[in-house]
Amino acid sequence: MSEKTITFSLGDEREKQIRETMQLVYNALREKGYNPINQIVGYILSEDPTYITVHNNARSEIRHIDRDELMQILVKNFLSL
Repeated sequence: MSEKTITFSLGDEREKQIRETMQLVYNALREKGYNPINQIVGYILSEDPTYITVHNNARSEIRHIDRDELMQILVKNFLSL
């Protein structure tokens, strides 16, 4: 009897959650007429939540993401690691 072990990474699931949250934030900023990239960068650099709109609960959602974790994911994806 052959048993297969299924493995998964909690990191992958967390990264997926962060990606979905960032997409929500990006869309909310666009809908309100902001430049999403500039606003998100401003938030990351300053951690000032006023860079993120409250529209669609975006400000609350982004505050559930640790900035260091977000930066690691961004650099990893930018470098395609």
